[in-house]
Amino acid sequence: MKIKFVLIGFLMIGLLSCHNSYTPKPRGYFRIDFPAKEYDSLPQGFPFHFLVPKYAELSQYSGQYSSTNESEDWLNVDFPDFSAHIYLTHKYVDENLAKLIEDAHTFAYKHSIKAEAIVQSKFAHSVPDVYGIVYEIKGNTASSLQFFCTDSSSHFLRGALYFDTEPNKDSLAPVIEFISKDIRVLIQSLEWEHTKK
Repeated sequence: MKIKFVLIGFLMIGLLSCHNSYTPKPRGYFRIDFPAKEYDSLPQGFPFHFLVPKYAELSQYSGQYSSTNESEDWLNVDFPDFSAHIYLTHKYVDENLAKLIEDAHTFAYKHSIKAEAIVQSKFAHSVPDVYGIVYEIKGNTASSLQFFCTDSSSHFLRGALYFDTEPNKDSLAPVIEFISKDIRVLIQSLEWEHTKK
């Protein structure tokens, strides 16, 4: 008889304690501490000028800008704390503006296979002659933001944001938003060297 009461007691406890269901917690990501927004001027010697974040580093991987190199040149704005890079390509315009714009459009839309959406935003700053388009590429793509700027007559600058990591829109979203503000500052502060080298 005692054994029946003990078994019934354990059975009742077991049944009453099973009402709480377990809900798994969503996957979390490490918290990212961002530095304060501070900028310096781009060093002299380039055919353009813009403001560079103090927490970024510049690397040039194509040789110096000079009067003998009129085709194109590259400059990286590196963010070592975030394993991110803005790859910049400068070309002189010489009756090839339509092709340069089409190439920039093609490079951005190469990501359309994995992109959820590509949002284009045009901009025009009549002083100091900076016009272009920003391509915001949504989803798990290799590049999440690309842009080009031109004065329509002499200069063409194309930029692309890349990370040294596998694309993951959820974990990269705060960093993309942070660096996107720096890209907006770059575009808004961009000025051209008016003498064609």
